[in-house]
Amino acid sequence: MDAAFRETLSAGVEALGLALPAGAEARLERYADLLLKWNRKVNLTAVTDPAELAEKHLVDSLALLRVLGAAATVLDVGSGAGLPGIPLAVARPGLSVTCCDAVAKKVAFVKAAAAELGLPVRGVAVRARGEPEGEGLPRAERVVSRALADPARWLPLGARYLAPGGRLVAMLGREAEERALAEHGRASGLVLESIDRFTLPRSGAGRANALFRVA
Repeated sequence: MDAAFRETLSAGVEALGLALPAGAEARLERYADLLLKWNRKVNLTAVTDPAELAEKHLVDSLALLRVLGAAATVLDVGSGAGLPGIPLAVARPGLSVTCCDAVAKKVAFVKAAAAELGLPVRGVAVRARGEPEGEGLPRAERVVSRALADPARWLPLGARYLAPGGRLVAMLGREAEERALAEHGRASGLVLESIDRFTLPRSGAGRANALFRVA
């Protein structure tokens, strides 16, 4: 991976006020190398520019650390290549992460990357339909998804995977509007707890992570 990747990753981590453990950025670089290597044969991402990959995939995923709290378990629904699950596991040693996706080849990459990096990340090839026990998926303290950005679809589905006292995260763009999010939450039996807004420093793109709890 090139210097632009490393500079973008470091700048993003600093801009978000995150503290990563020693060696985390090097492990994230190894993950990115694996992602691009597999991507030549398996369609994992359309983002192949190193700096763009660092920001759009890694920094955007790591921003979830700001709403993770003391959670010990994360379920990443529709994780594709393991985003945001794998970056979170790198950044938070001991965090137990489950990544699920309907595409078996993507889950195969998640398993390979987790083994290569020595991460406690489990990959499950299943389409999440809101039946955790039948799907072999855990109920988690934080349930997240980058693939399902529409709150009207994501909130009622994701809520079914929450452990008692857990929180559901909606990963959104700049347009995240508090009143609309609160209404979507109420329709799914959820309360909007907070919205963490941030800007990706390289592109200037606005993002928001909305945190919901069971009403």
